[in-house]
Amino acid sequence: MALSDPLGIIAKPLKVIDRKKTIDYLSAIIETAKERDVNKIVVGMPFTLKGGHSKQTNIVTEFITELFNLGKIEIIPVDERLSSVSAEMSLREQGIKTGHEKGRVDETAAAIILQEYLDSQS
Repeated sequence: MALSDPLGIIAKPLKVIDRKKTIDYLSAIIETAKERDVNKIVVGMPFTLKGGHSKQTNIVTEFITELFNLGKIEIIPVDERLSSVSAEMSLREQGIKTGHEKGRVDETAAAIILQEYLDSQS
């Protein structure tokens, strides 16, 4: 997860909610959003490199529907192509090894996705 500043200018990594380790991860996401007074949730959409849909795109679409139904918060899908690659490069540039830091890569990728959305709104 990532969060923007109150003015919606800068995105920063927040935390990772691992759906494989968190039984009720949807509620955990909504709870975090409400605690932080969030009124929109940006979700990365895993399109193929050519911009098409994949099995994972369909899974995320279902996730978005479930998340909205649970929290009634606006959900905004954003293309996430290459965000993990960008996150790994950014972390390596900071001298952070990414081999055993999947959570760090994920939260950095979330910040990149959110920043792309914020930039598109200005």
